[in-house]
Amino acid sequence: MLAAFSITPVGVGEDVGREVAEAVRVIRESGLPNRTAASFTEIEGEWDEVFDVIKKATDAVMAVSTRCSIVIKADIRPSRTNTLTTKVESVERYLAQE
Repeated sequence: MLAAFSITPVGVGEDVGREVAEAVRVIRESGLPNRTAASFTEIEGEWDEVFDVIKKATDAVMAVSTRCSIVIKADIRPSRTNTLTTKVESVERYLAQE
């Protein structure tokens, strides 16, 4: 499973970097393949592993915030692994052909 998600602290002001860093720390320490960008973090693993990390990351944000909003998008392919990189590599191959 590949999940893209965003955990946004609410009510802490415009700069939420400190609160988001708490979530990213949990995600990186999970050991699952992941990549953080400006608006979303992607993580890959088994269903229970991925959602456990998302819950722990949410708990980390809630420890420094009173409210948060979560958006999750999941690509579930039980027989596929390493989609975190192979999906991007596929697009790059097509771009290189042009």
